[in-house]
Amino acid sequence: MKNIAVIFGGQSAEHEVSIITAHIPIIQSLEALGQFKVFPVYISKKGEWYCEEKFKEMSFFQEPDFEQQLLKFKKVNLSLNNHFKIIWPGITQKSENIDIVFPAMHGTNGEDGSLMGLLRFANVPFVGCDMASSAIAMDKAVTKQVLSAQNISVVPYVWFVKSQWEKNREKILDDIKKLNWPMFVKPVHLGSSIGISKVKNEQELLNAVEVALHYDNKVLVEESIEDLIEVTLPIIGNENPELGSVERPLNKTEFFDFKDKYLSAGKGQGVNAQYSQIPAEISQELSEKVKELGLQSYKGIGCSGIARIDFLINSKTGMVYVNEINTLPGSLYHHNWRKSGVSSVDLVKKLVVFAEQRFEEQKTLSFNFNSDILKKFKGAKG
Repeated sequence: MKNIAVIFGGQSAEHEVSIITAHIPIIQSLEALGQFKVFPVYISKKGEWYCEEKFKEMSFFQEPDFEQQLLKFKKVNLSLNNHFKIIWPGITQKSENIDIVFPAMHGTNGEDGSLMGLLRFANVPFVGCDMASSAIAMDKAVTKQVLSAQNISVVPYVWFVKSQWEKNREKILDDIKKLNWPMFVKPVHLGSSIGISKVKNEQELLNAVEVALHYDNKVLVEESIEDLIEVTLPIIGNENPELGSVERPLNKTEFFDFKDKYLSAGKGQGVNAQYSQIPAEISQELSEKVKELGLQSYKGIGCSGIARIDFLINSKTGMVYVNEINTLPGSLYHHNWRKSGVSSVDLVKKLVVFAEQRFEEQKTLSFNFNSDILKKFKGAKG
């Protein structure tokens, strides 16, 4: 039986969402499979690492004082010396070598490629997108730049960093005013619609930028598609990706905020279970276009394992724009895959297989190059 670590929590605005994803469906499904010994690794909001059997239960994290209860447990250490080993310190120190890691980290310091880089150093297979694609997808502006370079349509946008806003605000405002109102203002590196505002005039824009800069030092401003059909497409796989169902969110507000995405879902259903149309009731032509662009985007930024591609469709012109790429869909979008005939248990099992396949393929590559450059180097001594 292999040891598998599910890593969740972390120093991110999406900390609580990560806890949900880890438990529904990942830990539940891994336990149901019976093929793995599951180690729930929780990273606190302070960046402290813990691993306890109690963390397999969602109810632990629903206790109002669970952060105080953490103080009862020892923080774990990690050994990354060509392996991923969890170490519980103490007089009777114990350790467990992990065979595979299942990241359930949303947002910064996890989904942005940080954790993937750590796992690459540890030489351990891990589920989901690799470091480079995770970093690209996490930056909404870079994502648009990469997609545009491949002739994939994105809505017109402007991006800037905090220092530019402080030193050259008027120039940035001039660039923004070349876009059409209304617009969306977004923190570049956050998901779950945190810090996003829709603005219709300059004063609202200024307020929204201040909100976005509270969460991030890089901001994206983009045109809103008013005659909007919004759809999303989950994808899994490596070389030959599998498509889920094209899904259309059904929302009465102007855009999906954090509450819409997570607090409206039914008990035990995870994310997006109660407000979506699956499959989306759009034309066959649009559906095929979404799937074509989804695959092109997935491969274009080098995704593997799992991702979700979000689209904006102008219902009047039929123009399809790729909006964002999410390399760790909330709760793995298991509700969508279930509609496509893939149970949560099968979904998690597939993702583990994809991770092992990618790891084996990477082992065929050589990362070393032998030369005599050091022997011939004649730099200054001392």
